[in-house]
Amino acid sequence: MDLTWSEEEDAFRGEARAWLEANVPDPPLPSGDTREGFAAHLEWERRLFAGGWAAVSWPQRYGGRDATLWEWLIFEEEYYRARAPQRVTQNGIFLLAPSVFEFGTPEQQDRILPRIAAAEDLWCQGWSEPGAGSDLAGITSRATRCEGGWRLDGQKLWTTRGAFCTHLFGLFRSDPAAERHRGLTYFLVPLDAEGVRVRGFGRLDGDEGFAEVFFDDVFVPDDAVLGDVDQGWSVAMATTGSERGLTLRSPGRFSAVVERLCRLYRASPAGAARRERVVQGWMDAEAYRLFTLQTVTSIVEGRPPGAESSLNKLWWSEMDVRLHETALDLLGDAAELDGEWMRGFEFALAGPIYAGTNEIQRNIAAERLLGLPRS
Repeated sequence: MDLTWSEEEDAFRGEARAWLEANVPDPPLPSGDTREGFAAHLEWERRLFAGGWAAVSWPQRYGGRDATLWEWLIFEEEYYRARAPQRVTQNGIFLLAPSVFEFGTPEQQDRILPRIAAAEDLWCQGWSEPGAGSDLAGITSRATRCEGGWRLDGQKLWTTRGAFCTHLFGLFRSDPAAERHRGLTYFLVPLDAEGVRVRGFGRLDGDEGFAEVFFDDVFVPDDAVLGDVDQGWSVAMATTGSERGLTLRSPGRFSAVVERLCRLYRASPAGAARRERVVQGWMDAEAYRLFTLQTVTSIVEGRPPGAESSLNKLWWSEMDVRLHETALDLLGDAAELDGEWMRGFEFALAGPIYAGTNEIQRNIAAERLLGLPRS
């Protein structure tokens, strides 16, 4: 693995840094999980697209700039270094789009990808259901064949930013006689379709983007299916691999957090007592960066990651909690007054739950990587 950057990659970094420094909003935008903040973030996302930075590693015909995965990592480093806003289009760009590239027909790719890049279609994820939170194979929402397409019925829960989005991707049971992960189909559903009802609800931190989505005899055409009928589990596993693995949590995100943590440590009178934890946090973030470089090397050489994405998710989610806990300890009694670190901590606590709970990820790693028997 070569850890040096080429002259072309250095030039790419310089171009990205200059554009971000000239365009990142100041002051920071309000939370993208509020209605006002989501609208402000969409303006930012569309400015990113106009500048050619919304999806740098995509082909130009879909709104990207044909950048390599290495250049994508560089852009992510610069994005977080510049403290640019969170990506409210991340479900479309980082989760759905890789699956569309892999499983979509050419017509689906031409229709869906440019609108994702331009922040015209805004996607939420329809995985969890009442009674089937971490157990994705236990879903009961159903899809029934009809003339020209399908009828969808059921309910999805915990749809992040679902109250503000225009479309949903998710699994529905298309073969009621099949068990568990068999007989599932992956659908792409416009949320303005007749029979869809979106009910937003607030979180403890005051944000309002979460939603329940209800489907009551919702018609979707055959081209709303991504991948093969009854083979949705394979498509979903590709999507969750993106969620747990390379694209959703780039190392630049945590490198930027560690830089802020180090500055806080140097400014804190209680810093000496926390030195070991700060150093460990820096080493953890660096280990994650090196692991990601190794992952990209494997992908470039034609070896896509598999169950290793579960280890990846365990690492970044638990590291994120530790980094923010250390910051709050450094702040002491002032922690509750520091909105940025406190909100970051509250969000980090969700990391071991979303993208598949860490208990489930440990089971996957034990069974598929270590070959241990099921208990």
